[in-house]
Amino acid sequence: MFVGTVMRKIKSRTWKKQRYFRLQEDCMTIWYKSKKAGNAHSTFHLLEGLESLAATHLPESFFPLNAISRWICDWFKKADKNRDGQMNFKEVRNLLKMMNVDMNEHHALRLFTMADKSQSGTLEDDEFVLFYKMLTQREDVLRVFQEYSSDGQKLMLQDLKDFLREEQLHEDGVQQYALKLIERYEPSDTAKMLQAMTFDGFLMYLSSSEGSIFNPNMVDLYQDMTQPLCHYFISSSHNTYLLEDQIRGHSSVEGYIRALKRGCRCVEVDCWDGPNGEPIVYHGHTFTSKIFFKDVVTVLGNYAFKASQYPVILSIENHCSVEQQKVMAQHLTQILGDKLLKSPLDGKIPIGLPSPEDLKGKILLKGKKIGGLENCMNGVVDDPLMGEVSDEEDTKSKQRLSKELSDCVVYCKSVHFSSFKHSQIHSKFYEISSFTESKTRKHIREAGSEFVLHNARQLSRVYPSGLRTDSSNFNPQDMWNAGCQIVALNFQTAGVEMDLNDGLFSQNGHCGYILKPTFMRNTDERFDPENPQNRDGYKPLSLSVQVISGQQLPKVNIKEGSIIDPLVRVEIHGVPLDQAKQETRYIDNNGFNPVWHDTLQFTIHVPELALVRFVVEDYDKTSKNDFVGQFTLPFICIQPGYRHIHLLSKDGTSIPPSSLFVHYIRGQSQLQRDTEAGQ
Repeated sequence: MFVGTVMRKIKSRTWKKQRYFRLQEDCMTIWYKSKKAGNAHSTFHLLEGLESLAATHLPESFFPLNAISRWICDWFKKADKNRDGQMNFKEVRNLLKMMNVDMNEHHALRLFTMADKSQSGTLEDDEFVLFYKMLTQREDVLRVFQEYSSDGQKLMLQDLKDFLREEQLHEDGVQQYALKLIERYEPSDTAKMLQAMTFDGFLMYLSSSEGSIFNPNMVDLYQDMTQPLCHYFISSSHNTYLLEDQIRGHSSVEGYIRALKRGCRCVEVDCWDGPNGEPIVYHGHTFTSKIFFKDVVTVLGNYAFKASQYPVILSIENHCSVEQQKVMAQHLTQILGDKLLKSPLDGKIPIGLPSPEDLKGKILLKGKKIGGLENCMNGVVDDPLMGEVSDEEDTKSKQRLSKELSDCVVYCKSVHFSSFKHSQIHSKFYEISSFTESKTRKHIREAGSEFVLHNARQLSRVYPSGLRTDSSNFNPQDMWNAGCQIVALNFQTAGVEMDLNDGLFSQNGHCGYILKPTFMRNTDERFDPENPQNRDGYKPLSLSVQVISGQQLPKVNIKEGSIIDPLVRVEIHGVPLDQAKQETRYIDNNGFNPVWHDTLQFTIHVPELALVRFVVEDYDKTSKNDFVGQFTLPFICIQPGYRHIHLLSKDGTSIPPSSLFVHYIRGQSQLQRDTEAGQ
């Protein structure tokens, strides 16, 4: 429209003439050549006559010019309370919130100044339209829009259907879906009447959850929740009471509240004898502060099922005397009431672990137990256990276990791990062993497939090395590759490890349980994470990501006038064969709308276990790049086609409206094609 084009001018139902039109810089005025004597050209305002024309029956070829401008001006008038036709930056910012338009304040202020042609410190209605257009201008999306638009102005229903089939790979019910998108995202009533989508509606769709890279069908609960507990990865926290480091850090019930609100389903307490017969929680033999065990239990009762109805496992490291163990059992029973599971669900001797669905609303205690579950069900009571009441390797306390606390343990009896062969012969389904991160890696290297098989039968817990006094984390992906369910991380420490944890558990309703792939649940299969190509049904996939552009990336340097030089890194986390990363080039001094159009390609050998992490950094040639934002999701949850990635901060919170725009293609890998061709 800025270049100009020939269109038909309509004054009435009978007066229709061909004219040459061109949109002026204010985005509100149209210039056109007139054939009237002595009048070489004329102009008119876009809003003139639209109301009356929209009320008439229009042919499909008709489409009002830039109808979005009318919509913007209507909003401007609503927000202009004193009717002076002007708005300062604060008023404009509030108006954009009313319009549900996200903005980065730093970028918005710069555009506000550019749009303020009169340099009055305020915007009039036409200046606001210009400001809005600059704020939402997306040449990258416009290019895609025009590729599928029959006339460059709009997507008719067939155009939109073609886009959805060819790019977004929608297959079933495409017409109904296209109509739903028009109804949901198209701002122009006239376009809706024509079953068409304007560019603004197209942009709104691509910026929505339906245009996100994360498949919305996998955000909500979608997995089978009736499998045995050991068939799920379980979101798990280590030393949940700590908010900082492991030596002098502050202990607080806030750690439990934060973890549980985040969807964590396994929390940990280190219990020690406290004053006046009250057990306390802290990291023993350190300078960390202390909190009362009963306060932790109270918080657990209040917050356990705020984020998810599926069971919470309370992992107890017990260093208390028998007397204070009885107090612990009393607090658990009295405070938690029916929420605490104290006996098998059906009252019979179970033959396998129950499912998350069976255990909804229940809190399970993980700890040492006197005798087996069968003995307790038969009324046989052994003598109080003399042995290690803690199952972490750096703890060697040996003392008696109270029957009252033992009776609170049902499906998660802590036992020492001897060997996979011993476990296969002697272990019970309700027994769980804990492994240090280093021992876990050793087992994976030496007997990966046996470890996977072990985890198909019973639960395993992995916890950080005692040397991680700074509360740093190990890479949880290594442990998930072996089917370990309870991979305990320091939730208080942000970084790539927690990004991966958040990414894995961001699917399935954020419920804290993710069903393991079939080949990790079936005891008849042999899967070795070190040699995945040997498994049945091995089909590697290719991943091609064109990183097109970024939008309103946050400023990372508070220094006045500094602008980031962004680059994007795409990381694949999975089995060792899949670990890979590639980067785009960096763009000089542009955090507002950097454009790359760089394509990165990967081969994924075990897509069921792979996570994809998109990272934006501020390039620095003299020092380490600064973190800008990231987004991590399971490979299986990626939607193909043109998609937006809504970035998260270092601690996993959203930073709207910062995003990336990408084109994603998934298919058979060259390796798979070569294999099939050779058969």
